[in-house]
Parts: sequence; structure tokens; C-alpha cells
Amino acid sequence: MSTRAANALTARWAATLDNKATVLSGAGVHPLLAVLARYADGPARAELSAVVGDPTGVDLTDSPSTRMALGFWTRRGLPLSDRWRTEVPAALRGELTGDETVDQAALDAWAAAQTDGRISAMPVRATTGTAMVLASALSVLTTWQNAFHSTSCRPTEGPWAGRHLAGLRRRSRDLSTLRVTDATAGPVSLLTVEGTDDVDVVLALGPAGRGPAEVLPAAIDALDGHAPALPLTAGPGVSEQIVDASDATPELTVSTVAFTVDASHDLLRQSALFGLTTATDPGGDHFPGITARLFITQAVQNTTATFNTTGFSAAVVTAFAMRVGAMPRPATVRKRLVSLTIDRPFGFVAVHRPTGLVLVTGWITHPDLM
Repeated sequence: MSTRAANALTARWAATLDNKATVLSGAGVHPLLAVLARYADGPARAELSAVVGDPTGVDLTDSPSTRMALGFWTRRGLPLSDRWRTEVPAALRGELTGDETVDQAALDAWAAAQTDGRISAMPVRATTGTAMVLASALSVLTTWQNAFHSTSCRPTEGPWAGRHLAGLRRRSRDLSTLRVTDATAGPVSLLTVEGTDDVDVVLALGPAGRGPAEVLPAAIDALDGHAPALPLTAGPGVSEQIVDASDATPELTVSTVAFTVDASHDLLRQSALFGLTTATDPGGDHFPGITARLFITQAVQNTTATFNTTGFSAAVVTAFAMRVGAMPRPATVRKRLVSLTIDRPFGFVAVHRPTGLVLVTGWITHPDLM
């Protein structure tokens, strides 16, 4: 999985969001698209390859905080290509019996096992006509290097005015964790909350009234360090003052909110974004590297993420269901004391620190209540 291609997919996806609370993972979709591209042909291969880019580059095997699993199930008796049988490890392959109850139970059990029960069911539904299911599961769990303290948060203005929220507060001497990037939407404040292992979470606060479609892509683009930077005091939610202290070391105080956010995404509603337009055509022979006349009927991602005093956790399951089509028809091509206060809707980006891979990103409109 390419960090650059997966992050670009996440940014493009985030740019289509409305202002509702959500969470998503391009890193959860990318491995499945890469598998499909490898075994596709014709226009379907071209579309998928344009999204996938270089399919190699990121290995999460040794990560102490992040797990990625893949699973592929094919219907009993489906004639599979020698290439598929040879190249795909037997440990990743399962069988669909054609009994909806039995198959769904097996798929749901896999999703629950790979996410420690945080996602209890496979996003797609098995039917008697399902020929193949491809799935990925991504789990993230980290604790903070510098924990937050619980506090009450009751904003006096903005969308959360008057609400009693589960506030989080902490103080540190590391101002380098806060930066302000100059984006098309205006300045965006980015706070890196460092995990004890190899995952950080970046909180992103844009100008009032700016939503996830503008703030999240700006945050992702800034991860490589090449985005234009602004003075800290130019950042939304940031203030600075000179205070009396026992030493001259600058400090940073952060006030934010705890949250849990869940989402389900039907990827086929934006099939072109994922390179899946041709692959859903029942009349084509899109994946001869697997079997003849396969086409995609379902593509769904379910995601959950939690941010609290001690750490961050997330779970993602992405799945594609496929059927076998009828006879093919011709296909068509398509101390200074700096303070950051986050007391209105904001975004977050969880990043695998060694590679820069965006694991999950999301938008918070309903934080936890006291």
C-alpha cells in the first residue's frame, strides 16, 4: 500500500464530505482496490490502477498499535484461476456455502475477531448469489505520551454554546506539536497528539464555518511538512499572552473535547472516486485473474473512533461483495504561553508515524457530554 496514493485517496474522499459527524479510512479501502487492480483487465484495471498508484510501500506487520488484516471468501464450486490459487495465501481464503445464514455468521465473526468486537458485523450482506467477498480490517490503539485531564467544557458561543461537554485539558512545554498551515479555506490549526507507540492523532481546527471538505484535506496535505506555515497566533482557536512564571520556557495549554464517532459509507455512491465504476457493470469480464464475469454489487466501510483522556482507538472494516454476471457485453471506458481552544466542530487525522500513512480521519460535531 502506497502512503502517497492512500493519503491522496483519503484527501479526495474527505473533500466530498458535508458538515455531518463522520469518520473514514482510505487506508482501509486501498488494499482491496490494489487486489482488484492486480487481477483486473481492460477499463476496470485502468480505473482501479489510477486510484491505487504504486500498491507497495507500507508494511504494518510490526506496528505495536496498528493491525491490518485481509480476507477473501469465494463461493463453493466457483472456478478460480490458477493465478489466484497460486498467489493468494490459503490462510487468507475462505469459502461461501451459499447458505445466507451460515455465510453471514462466518463473515460477521471475522469482522468482530479482527477488531476486538468493536465492529460486530461485516458491512456487506451475503446472499445466495454472492460469489465472492473481499474484506479488510484495520485496528488502531494507542495511549498518549502526555495524558489529558478531564474537565468541564461549556462553550459560550458557536454551535456548542451552553452545552456541558466532556472537556480534556493538558499543558506541556513542547510548542512544536502545534502548527498553523495556510490553506485555501484559510488558516488551519494543527495539534499533534503523540501516541506512546507509532501512531499520532492530529486535531485540525479551521476558521469558523469551514467544514470537513476544506479542513481535512488541508490537514492531510500538511503532513509532509511542505504546506505553507503561518505564525501560531494566526491559527483559529489560538491565543498568546505573556505571563509571570518561575522559568522562561514557553508552554502550550490545550483544551479540547472527548469524542466517539461512528460511520458507515456506501462506496458505490461515489464509485468513480474509488475506481469502481466499470467494475460494477454486470456485463463485463472485469477480473479474469480471479474468475470469469465477476462484478461488484456492494462496497461498504464501517468505522468507529474514540478519543479520550488516555488515548485513541479506531476500528475499520471495509468489504466488497461480488457476483457472477451474465454473458459479457462490450465495455465502455469512464512562555510565551500559547493556548489552543477547540470548542466547535473540528477534524482529526490519525497517522502512522513511521510512514506518514493516514489511518483514519473524521469530523466531530457531537462530542461526548459530561
